Amino acid sequence: MEFFRIKRDIPFMRHALVFNAISIVTFLAAVFFLATRGLHLSIEFTGGTVIEVNYAQAADLPKVRTALDKLGFGDVQVQNFGTPRDVLIRLPLQADIKQAEVVARVFGALCSAEGGAVSTQQFVSDKGEAISKAACNAAAGETVHLQRSEFVGPQVGSELARDGAYALAATIIGIMIYLAFRFEWKFSIAAIVANMHDVIIILGFFAFFQWEFSLSVLAAVLAVLGYSVNESVVIFDRIREAFRRYRKLTPHEVIDHAITSTMSRTIITHGSTQMMVLSMLIFGGATLHYFALALTVGILFGIYSSVFVAAAIAMWLGVKREDLVSASTKDIDRNDPNAGAAV
Repeated sequence: MEFFRIKRDIPFMRHALVFNAISIVTFLAAVFFLATRGLHLSIEFTGGTVIEVNYAQAADLPKVRTALDKLGFGDVQVQNFGTPRDVLIRLPLQADIKQAEVVARVFGALCSAEGGAVSTQQFVSDKGEAISKAACNAAAGETVHLQRSEFVGPQVGSELARDGAYALAATIIGIMIYLAFRFEWKFSIAAIVANMHDVIIILGFFAFFQWEFSLSVLAAVLAVLGYSVNESVVIFDRIREAFRRYRKLTPHEVIDHAITSTMSRTIITHGSTQMMVLSMLIFGGATLHYFALALTVGILFGIYSSVFVAAAIAMWLGVKREDLVSASTKDIDRNDPNAGAAV
C-alpha cells in the first residue's frame, strides 16, 4: 500500500560518508557514556523497596519528597501512576533496616506531613486470619492509605540483571544467525552492525540522561532489535530485486532506488507505530514512560541506521549484482554462441 510514490530516486548514498561519520561519533559517545556513567538500574535489578500509597486528594509530590528526604534513605524516587492520587515510591536497599521498619517509617512520615497520626487497625480476613494494618488518621479522615509494599532482595535483583543480560545476548545471537542464513555475507554484516548500533545508541541515551533502566526498558530494547531487523530486511530485499530488474544501474543507483521505493511504506509503518508510542508516552503515566521513551529513540534511530548504516555498509563492502545473481550451469545451452556472456 502506498500513499504516494516518489518518481525520482533520492541520492542517499551520495551523502553516506557524512552520515557514517555522524554514526561513528554518536556510537563512540554512547560507548563513552556507558563506560563512564553507566546505567541507572531500577530496584528490580539493584534490590530495594517499592511502596504504593493512595491519597484522598491529588498528591503533592514535592511535599512527599521533602518528607521522605528527612528519613535519610538515599535516592528515593517518587512519581504518580494511574491517577494523580496514586503515588509510587521506590527506595534503595537498606542493608541495616528490615523492610517492615522501612515501610512503617515511610508511611509515618507521609502521614505526619498530612497532619495525621498512624494507628494500627485489626480485622479478620475472609479466611479467618487476624490481620493488622496501619492507617493514617487525621481531622479530615484517612488522608493517606497504604496500598501495598514490595521488597526485592539483592540476590533477586542480581538474578534479574543476569537473566536480562542473557535474554538480550540470546536475542542478538538469534538475529545474527537468522541474518547469516537469510542474506549474503555482505548484507548480513551490514544488518548486524546496524542492529548493534541501535542497541548501543539506546543504552547511551539512558546512560547520558541517567534515565531509569528497568525490565520494561529491557523489553523495549528487545522490541527495537526486531523492529530494526525488519526494516533492514525490507530494504535489502528491495535491493536484491532492483539488482535483478535494473541491469544498467550502478550499485549506488540500485541502493538509492531501493531505499526510495520503500519510503512510502517506511513513513506509513513508522508513523503509525510512533503515534501509538507517543500515546503511551503522553497518557501511559510513569509506568510506561521510559518504555515508550526507549521505543521512540529506537524507532528514530532504526530508520536512520537501516538507510545510512546498513545500506551504506553494504555499499562500502562492495555489494554488486554478481553477489546476488549467479548463473546456473543447467540453464546454459552449450550450443548457444552467446552462452556464458555477462550482461
